[in-house]
Amino acid sequence: MITKIISSLAALIIKFIIFFSFFLNAYAETVNKKYEPEEKGILALMYHRFEENKYPSTNIRINAFKKHINIIETNKLEFLNPKDFDYEFNKISDKKKILLTIDDAFSSFYINAWPILKKNKIPFLLFVSTETVGKKGYMSWDEIIRLSKEDFVVIGNHSHSHEYLIKYKFEDFKKDIDKSIEIFKRKLNYNPNFFSYPFGEYSLEQKKYISNKFDYAFGQHSGVIDLNKDKFELPRFPINEKYGDFERFNFLINLLPIQYKALTPEEKFLLNINNPPPMVVEFFKEQKNIKSINCFSNEGGDWKDTKLNFVDNKIEVVFTEKFLPRRGRINCSLNDNEGWRWFGTQFTLN
Repeated sequence: MITKIISSLAALIIKFIIFFSFFLNAYAETVNKKYEPEEKGILALMYHRFEENKYPSTNIRINAFKKHINIIETNKLEFLNPKDFDYEFNKISDKKKILLTIDDAFSSFYINAWPILKKNKIPFLLFVSTETVGKKGYMSWDEIIRLSKEDFVVIGNHSHSHEYLIKYKFEDFKKDIDKSIEIFKRKLNYNPNFFSYPFGEYSLEQKKYISNKFDYAFGQHSGVIDLNKDKFELPRFPINEKYGDFERFNFLINLLPIQYKALTPEEKFLLNINNPPPMVVEFFKEQKNIKSINCFSNEGGDWKDTKLNFVDNKIEVVFTEKFLPRRGRINCSLNDNEGWRWFGTQFTLN
């Protein structure tokens, strides 16, 4: 009798293990992404000030902004409504889309750019830091609320203080983010789904906290979004007077993504002991042209070609010098039959 019971229990356990293994494999198939050769991606543009000409590093002249809009339309590219971002991110984008993002909610945006976007119903994502709202040079809550009611406008969270949060103790970082969430809930009755890291800086610990509070987060490293990119390290191309000339703009809006399976290190905050970092990019086995990728970085303080070792479907990036404060960047490009492809990443130094 006991033998039969043990035998029955053993059979039941085996069935459970088989079922559980099948479930895990089935689940893995739903979350593990794969190389999609038809993916054209989403290209996010980042603007700040409009016609505040004494701040060239964050400003764009309004005539140049109008020209940017015209170039996008002439290239027959679609503007992506951020309300559709979740759907577009999780599918193969067989047609390139452009996502406009505006950081900081400066008054110059509301005065100079908003009328253009409103007239043409061009969708965009406006990132707001809650502490500066209503202060001189910034939009008021009434203005932000008014914009949020438009079906082509989405408001994003840009922290409370917009300080160098990477230097905050983790508890202070959490307090800053939680305070912004509390204010958004009080003013808009919800916390935005999107977050933008101030200055594009974050540690792994901070990123994990953000991933529990938001659906997506954007940095300030260049690249094209595809369905394999990390949802909490989404790239954007900064546009300003220095990097907003029309030839460059026309080039970058036609860039395609370089897809990859994994990028290490996940920790983008560098201390002296891990500067420069051991960086490895793992690609999908179906990608046959990775040896044509070229990378350049600002290691040592000057932009230069970066040494690469190609091992199977991986690239080992060999930095020969330390990155200098306050940010280290590496950008990689590939020219194939469909055009130029691009991805980049940013490190922040202590």
